[in-house]
Amino acid sequence: MKPTTVISFLGSTLDASKFGPSRWMKWRPSVGLCMHEDLRVDRFIMIHGSAHSRLAEYVSEDIASVSPETLVERHVIDFADAWDFEEVYGKLLDFARAQPLDPDVEDYLIHITTGTHVAQICLFLLTEAHYLPGRLLQTQPKRGAPDAAGTWSVIDLDLSRYDSIATRFASEAAESTSFLKSGIETRNAAFNVMIDEIEQVASRTRAPILLMGPTGAGKSQLARRIFELKKLKRQVSGQFVEVNCATLRGDSAMSALFGHRKGAFTGAAADRPGLLRTADGGMLFLDEIGELGLDEQAMILRAIEDKRFLPVGADKEAGSDFQLIAGTNRDLAKCVADGTFREDLYARLNLWTFELPGLVARREDIAPNLDYELDRHAEREGERVTFNKEARDRYLAFAMSADAHWPGNFRDLAASVTRMATFSPKGRIDTDGVATEVARLRRAWKGASRAGDGLEALLDAEALSHIDPFDRVQLSFTVETCASSRSLSDAGRRLFSVSRGKRASTNDADRLRKYLGRFGLNWERVSGTDR
Repeated sequence: MKPTTVISFLGSTLDASKFGPSRWMKWRPSVGLCMHEDLRVDRFIMIHGSAHSRLAEYVSEDIASVSPETLVERHVIDFADAWDFEEVYGKLLDFARAQPLDPDVEDYLIHITTGTHVAQICLFLLTEAHYLPGRLLQTQPKRGAPDAAGTWSVIDLDLSRYDSIATRFASEAAESTSFLKSGIETRNAAFNVMIDEIEQVASRTRAPILLMGPTGAGKSQLARRIFELKKLKRQVSGQFVEVNCATLRGDSAMSALFGHRKGAFTGAAADRPGLLRTADGGMLFLDEIGELGLDEQAMILRAIEDKRFLPVGADKEAGSDFQLIAGTNRDLAKCVADGTFREDLYARLNLWTFELPGLVARREDIAPNLDYELDRHAEREGERVTFNKEARDRYLAFAMSADAHWPGNFRDLAASVTRMATFSPKGRIDTDGVATEVARLRRAWKGASRAGDGLEALLDAEALSHIDPFDRVQLSFTVETCASSRSLSDAGRRLFSVSRGKRASTNDADRLRKYLGRFGLNWERVSGTDR
């Protein structure tokens, strides 16, 4: 067995007694815990102030008389104000860091019965944070007849050891993840794992969170749910401030974000606090952060790290303590390489990065989201609309098929449900309503493909300028096929269905991979599975 070390405050009241035989009839915590046959104390680290040195010596002698094998080490720590939490915690932290504590060599028990309430709380916090690598020890007097030893018990802060607590924690974690998903019973395994991770991050840190993914994937809604979850847990006191950075340009961007002083520029007729100050104590969601200019990015970085920034036209800095969530549909790593996004800001944002997949990559989640959108329609309009069974089956068969492109992702789905519900005045969506909506979607997506080939979302203007019109038409069709295919091999089979039969050896996936590589693209990007 490893030796046991107890770390404890001397009890200036509980450990005190008159000198004489009568003291052995009184329960004194420091002496009593060394009197138990089932608790061997090899080393007793006693913390006390200079004013109680005589008592410490007296108690040390009594410990030696009842437990000769116990080595008592006295440490003097004086507090100007023993009820000042900051001072007590700081000095105890210094004490903990200075001790050569090795849990592989010794077992540690942190006695929290003696000392002021502030001292006990600080010992608890230091143990919970593993600055004191041990378990908590409580002692108390026995009820009934006088007993000098009293009783003792150990509290293990590993809550997973307590079945009822562990079950409750698991239930609360499940409720939190369900809350982040707006109660939707999502079925996509990768998405569910990601939401579990976001719940843990949101509950345990105030560091920036970066949400990536295509337009309509739900970044804005998820950011708001993260804020509402933290608010329920009383982890934020301010408000949720959402900013679409794509709408901010030039001086107006600086003014909107950081505020301005009256007269800072033409039209600045009054002071403006700015959105960062509005988010003080709460959460700031910068959607499409990749659209911000480099100057704004530099100031945002300083505001994140130092909680300080300079309003336009001001000679004095302002402060705001907020948690940042950033959203983007851009590849910020590529933007850094292109010089349009600051590397230091990207490094600061990239600690907790989550990529939200588009609807095409989550086809199994269309059904539960369909019910969610019907619930939202009922809340907005005050009227419940439902599908009949055949209509629902037909709509889902189309919505989950490769023919459904969903370029606007969940926004497209929400709009589709709203249209069907609106054109169902009797509160029931039938097969005719579904047929009309499916035809409308097909026309809209076909028109969108004619109006634009979708390559602008994958390649920048310079890269597109080097592609011949002939190659652009071919590449656009290839990308469209990839987006509606289950895998690289599936897309290859569809694209090369004729020529593959004329070759002795076929490797459609490799052939497609090489073709995309000519344009600096890969399967993950064109199919949307990298989000």
